Amino acid sequence: MRKKKIIIGSRDSKLAVMQTELVMEQIRKCNPDLELELITLKTTGDLILDKTLDKIGGKGLFVKELDQALLDGRIDLAIHSLKDMPMDISDDLPIVALPKRGDVRDALILPKGKTLENIDKEILLSNIGSSSNRRKLQIEKLYTGVQTTPVRGNIITRLAKLDRGEYSALILAAAGLHRVGLENRISKYFSVEEMIPAAGQGILSVQSRKDLDVSFLEAINDPLSTYCATAERSFVRVLNGGCSSPIAAHARVSGNEIKLVGLHYNESTKEHIIDSIVGDVLKAEALGETLANKLRGVIG
Repeated sequence: MRKKKIIIGSRDSKLAVMQTELVMEQIRKCNPDLELELITLKTTGDLILDKTLDKIGGKGLFVKELDQALLDGRIDLAIHSLKDMPMDISDDLPIVALPKRGDVRDALILPKGKTLENIDKEILLSNIGSSSNRRKLQIEKLYTGVQTTPVRGNIITRLAKLDRGEYSALILAAAGLHRVGLENRISKYFSVEEMIPAAGQGILSVQSRKDLDVSFLEAINDPLSTYCATAERSFVRVLNGGCSSPIAAHARVSGNEIKLVGLHYNESTKEHIIDSIVGDVLKAEALGETLANKLRGVIG
């Protein structure tokens, strides 16, 4: 009997493909009767590298082409980094599975041959590459006088720019470096207390059409990832947090409880506030909304 074929779409960057292959491996392990095929697409966000995301339309630019491929029936599933996905998801293209979360932390990467022990502190702080306002806000709290510069491109491109001397250091998501086998480039992990992550950081998401039977994904869907993602994305959604907003959210599950820590920034007053909330995991979405409204009530 011929195996049922599922066509899976991915961005064509090295990280995106390797992340997609990790998910495909999990699907195969749980569903040996399926045939999986991978196709890659370039997205607008991958093609425009000379402008920051907030200047060209935001995070949706990393999913638009894959969304269209799903709607056209060219692919059945699309794999994304959850933190790259817009907060409002079309009912026609739901997120249907969230595998177990990877490393949630941000990491500091130095040029080849440099360590925190042998690099001059003034040089280190002179030109750190990061296009994330969330990271910029928090690194400035950690290091007085630090200067950040936007950096675009995939992981390999960014590391090449760093090693050519265009930046003194980079801040990247640890999960991505681990997934492409470049964890040896990490000079320092920032704890989630030092640098609160982006909502959904470290989580891969599987998106599909609403009419597709995705029961074969049940075995790879992780409840803890789902609870955390729900709380974090709910928090950001209420605050209308796009890619240019320095908003952060991180949730942890312990037993039947979830603790959500959120950072809200008021663009008008340049104030920011951090607070947390604890509650039942089954109320993850409501907890995110409650914390967001609380912080907005304090600083607007």
